[in-house]
Amino acid sequence: MKKKITKILLYTFGIFLFLFVVLAVHIYFVYRPAPDAFTRVMARIDVKQRITQDDANKISSFMVHQKGVDHVLVNPQTSIVVFTFFPVKTTGDQVVNNFKAHFPYKADRFMPTAENLKHSCPVAASSYTYKIYKVITKVI
Repeated sequence: MKKKITKILLYTFGIFLFLFVVLAVHIYFVYRPAPDAFTRVMARIDVKQRITQDDANKISSFMVHQKGVDHVLVNPQTSIVVFTFFPVKTTGDQVVNNFKAHFPYKADRFMPTAENLKHSCPVAASSYTYKIYKVITKVI
C-alpha cells in the first residue's frame, strides 16, 4: 500500500514538473516573437544642435525615403527625430548612420536605459505573465 501511494505521488510530481516546464517554455517563446513583415519598431534620433522648420522638413523628406522607414516625425523645438521602421528591411542603426552621413548635424540614436524601459509600459509592469517571464529569463 505504501509503495502504491509513493508511486502515485511520484507520477503526480513528474506530471506537474513536466507541465510547469511546458508552461515556462511557452511563456518564453510567446514573449520573444520573431519579427515578421508587419512588425514595426520605433526609434529616436537626438540632434545635438538647434534645427529650423526648414531643416525639419529636409530631415523628414530624407528619412521617409530611407529603405524600410515607415513614418517620420521631426520636432524642431526639441531637435528630436522619431521614426518607425520595419526590422526585416533595415535596422535602426543603419538608418541613423545614413542620417549622419547625409546631414552635417551632430546626432546620436537615443537608446533607453534599463530604468527607462522599466517605467515605459505600465501594463507589462503589473502583468503576472510578464513577471513570470522575467523570472524565467533570469533562470535561463
